[in-house]
Amino acid sequence: MDIRTGRKKPAQARLSLSGSLAIVMVILAPALSAQHAMPMEMPVMTSALFPGLPMAREGSGTSWQPDSSPIFAWHAPPGSWTLMVHGAVFLRYTDQDAGRAGTRGGRMVDAPNWVMVMAQPPHGGKGGFSFRGMFSLDRLTEGGDGYPLLFQSGETWKGEPLVDRQHPHDLVSELSVSYGRSLGRAAGVFLYFGLPGEPALGPPAFMHRASALNNPDAPLGHHLQDSTHITFGVLTAGVWHGKLKIDTSIFTGREPGENRFAFDRPRFDSWAVRLAVNPSAHVAFQVSHGFLNSPESGKPQVDVRRTTASLSVNRQPTPGTDWLTTLVWGMNQPSQGPATHSLLLDSEAGFKRSSVYGRLEFVQREAHDLKLDELGERVLPVTSLTIGAARRVGALPGLLLHAGAQVSLYHVVTDLATAYGRRPFSLEVYLRLGLPRVSGMAPMHH
Repeated sequence: MDIRTGRKKPAQARLSLSGSLAIVMVILAPALSAQHAMPMEMPVMTSALFPGLPMAREGSGTSWQPDSSPIFAWHAPPGSWTLMVHGAVFLRYTDQDAGRAGTRGGRMVDAPNWVMVMAQPPHGGKGGFSFRGMFSLDRLTEGGDGYPLLFQSGETWKGEPLVDRQHPHDLVSELSVSYGRSLGRAAGVFLYFGLPGEPALGPPAFMHRASALNNPDAPLGHHLQDSTHITFGVLTAGVWHGKLKIDTSIFTGREPGENRFAFDRPRFDSWAVRLAVNPSAHVAFQVSHGFLNSPESGKPQVDVRRTTASLSVNRQPTPGTDWLTTLVWGMNQPSQGPATHSLLLDSEAGFKRSSVYGRLEFVQREAHDLKLDELGERVLPVTSLTIGAARRVGALPGLLLHAGAQVSLYHVVTDLATAYGRRPFSLEVYLRLGLPRVSGMAPMHH
């Protein structure tokens, strides 16, 4: 049920559609887990895109994460090809502005979800091809206007900007092919093409970061940091040498259209460049800058320059425990209007059966982005703190079921209090259907 102005949504029907995705995962699980049934200590799998490097370093698109990052996936070598499947389904109840402090927010039973498939043909020591597909039923489980999320903005529904809501992702969120080739023992070149895909701009997309594994919400700074992870038309080329990588992209600046089942027209009218460094197995750093041509359909005359920097750290205090933290800064400088900044800190400690996590965010919003035109051209700061926990409560062949809950607290300036109240907060409870951790994916240096 989605309650904003007394209007109800067919939540049961939406959940049944998400249940269909869960059923597909359950059906595939026994076959994949049978292939996965092997000793816990496997040889370290290497990347096809970056030959000689551990596969765990691969993030979304061509981004890097720490080599020691855990990977939660099915891994099966069907024949001579290598196959991996990632994904998650959240069966959730969210109540934004649970204390009814203001007039915004909403309540909803929904099911954010995504599945990614990666396939690699046989390749020699010099490198080879990699194919990826990412899919989501968000449009069916969340509706065209997505799910309620206080202070979120970005994209449109029925021609109107989405405010206090997170947009759904496209049915086909990535369809890409990449090729990597080594140039000696510790260097190489690579090419990546996606329709859609992700350019060399920003950190790994938020749903692929283990530091936010159990948080079903998109960051408030998503459209200042990593919103280009679904771009219809991306061509990236890059070089890497040991701990250092430089890649650059030409891509389509316009955000995906409202029809989440369609393939938008590629334009290749924007560009980005990124420098990434992994100084150790536990640390990944990137800084990137890009030009986005007319990214928003509601502001076709406005271009944006986006700059991001991020630091990801994984610590392993005890065997089987990972404590991952990601710090992201992002800035949008539009061709018309003031620059806006965002800062995100995600951290999650994962144990054998349970996890605790937190998210601290600072984001600037222009008044009209929150439909507060009476405040003129002001830029308004918002701070949020989310604390949550999840615990494994069941298992199926190749699948794990976690129950979790989180609370988000918001600090707002006086000008926002009329609409949002002085101390708004939100509550969420959920069941997450996810995948087990794959062993042997990366060296675990202590």
